[in-house]
Amino acid sequence: MANARARRPGRRPVEDDADLRGRLVDAALAAYAATGVRATTNRAIARSAGVNPALVNYYFGDRLTDAVVEERILPALGELLAAMGHPPEAPLALATRFVDAVSAVIAQHPWLPPLWMREVLVEGGAFRHVVLDRVGAVPRAVASRLAESQRAGQLDGDLDPRLVVVSLVGLTLFTAASAPIWRHLFAADDLDVSVLRRHAHALLAHGLAPPGALR
Repeated sequence: MANARARRPGRRPVEDDADLRGRLVDAALAAYAATGVRATTNRAIARSAGVNPALVNYYFGDRLTDAVVEERILPALGELLAAMGHPPEAPLALATRFVDAVSAVIAQHPWLPPLWMREVLVEGGAFRHVVLDRVGAVPRAVASRLAESQRAGQLDGDLDPRLVVVSLVGLTLFTAASAPIWRHLFAADDLDVSVLRRHAHALLAHGLAPPGALR
């Protein structure tokens, strides 16, 4: 899907094809996360990569976004799926695993939170369906398991299992995406992924404790 088109005869770039092609994919991904797909031009991508704009068309034609999906976004989402594995039984363990899995992916791929905000969360986002189709089963499975725990009396009856998942996303992806605002507002450069993860663990340890455990 993301392979370059068949090359026309002619002079090839001096730089190694794989290195240059990968640099262009990374430049496109960074631009999409910073300004959005529709606001990003091939010229801007080429300028960021330090190459002639003609090389974007040379390597990708009109399928640069496909390359970004196949070579960057889907592998990152695959890491999330692998980290979740088989959901553990207890609500707190399940929620903590979710936080840890998302935090690990964010730490490895810091472009994910702003890209999620721009191209998944908003209506008409370029990558909404790709991301939801790929990992949509994860939030559904977590909500379903939490609902089972609630029926078994292991989760507070006032909690909505579906909204617990929404809260988990808020504690991870949304907080990471909006981190520049909070760093500025609180004059706190230390608000990084490790702090986010530690805070979420502490919050969950109280919010998802078994009914009556904190009384």
